[in-house]
Amino acid sequence: MSTVTNKSLKEELVELDKKHFIHPSTNMKQLEEEGPAFVFTEGEGIYLKTVEGKKLMDTLSSLWNVNIGHGREDIGEVAKEQITKLAFTSTFSGWSHEPVIRLGKEIAKWAPEGMNATFFTSGGSESNDTAFKTVRHYWKVKGQPQKNKIVSRSLSYHGVAMGATSATGIKPFRDFTTSLAPDFLHVESSVEALKELIEKEGADTIAAFISEPIQGSGGVNMPPEGYFQEVRKICDENDILFIADEVICGFGRTGKNFGMEHFGVTPDIITMAKGVTSGYAALGGMILSDKIHNELKEKTNGNFYHGYTYSGHPVAAVVAMKNLEIIKNENLIDNVNKMGEKMLEGFNWIKEQNDDVVTEVRGIGLLGAIKIEAKDGESIGAKVVAEALDRGAICRSIVYEGQDTLAFAPPFIINEEQMDDMINIINESIKAVK
Repeated sequence: MSTVTNKSLKEELVELDKKHFIHPSTNMKQLEEEGPAFVFTEGEGIYLKTVEGKKLMDTLSSLWNVNIGHGREDIGEVAKEQITKLAFTSTFSGWSHEPVIRLGKEIAKWAPEGMNATFFTSGGSESNDTAFKTVRHYWKVKGQPQKNKIVSRSLSYHGVAMGATSATGIKPFRDFTTSLAPDFLHVESSVEALKELIEKEGADTIAAFISEPIQGSGGVNMPPEGYFQEVRKICDENDILFIADEVICGFGRTGKNFGMEHFGVTPDIITMAKGVTSGYAALGGMILSDKIHNELKEKTNGNFYHGYTYSGHPVAAVVAMKNLEIIKNENLIDNVNKMGEKMLEGFNWIKEQNDDVVTEVRGIGLLGAIKIEAKDGESIGAKVVAEALDRGAICRSIVYEGQDTLAFAPPFIINEEQMDDMINIINESIKAVK
């Protein structure tokens, strides 16, 4: 039997990929010409390995989500056990199963006090669309159906389902389609701008305000000082529900269970995904305050007509339970805070070394960014990314709406030596291309 070399295997997979796989968020023409940049075959810890055997440090936890790192056999073991026991059953029409019940109880322990019930989805986009439908249903059953507008912030990212795309404050995502959902509004990230919008539109027409605690895909942007405390007051004064999109920030990414804890604010609804399973299974959810949950139970006549086939998937649920157990038992949030401080120190050192092009660094927990000034009018972020890949690290360049930002979110398990490697690679990469 002949063996297939890695080179010939890659050539085969590249051609099959180009013919049969439509990639998300990818330049279709470039992909047709060049094929996929990488074909990954393995992951271990903070590293990924390509089909040719190249090892790369995953400094963004893939899509901000592989928080406990790659290749955890203990996750695989619980998934295998559940698959052989009960791979799937519906949760429609009042059916249930033990994994989802146990997971709901566990998430309540992580959530702020007074938030005890979760509706499960397959990911962040579904979670946010669920929240938008739920808040509109909530006001409808309370006799205020005109309260249907959703307000989000400029440069926010909330996903790519129809409602989630419409809420997203990054223009290219909205420009992609000609069929945005109605009644979604975007506002600059200031208290004054929000007040002006509410006055203009009328509080009696606004169902909810949604925001990430720290904007992720929009550039790892921190909120203005005191912003969320004021937003919470404004929402309360105007009978507007506050949705926290914790898809990236939730379950320890910022050094706390949820990102809004940094600001002393409790939302009415939390949407989550990514870190709940660390990417080992597709799972998301909407966590409701007890107040909203109780009112919905009291006032909804008939079915809650919303649900996905995989709402509360049993295998995803046991994976989430094991993932959250690992984060707790291995004290990974403590490591997030420790390594987060080291990462920010490293970013500041990079800024000192490259003060001609690095204009700002920012970070909270293991979520950070380096802002780069265009050199001679040319963005160099993409060149830094390419150089870093050659040196063994994956990072991401964010260039939406004029910014040039490198984003980082390494796995929670990263150690000091690995963090030093990451900082040195990024520093050398910037120096090489500037």
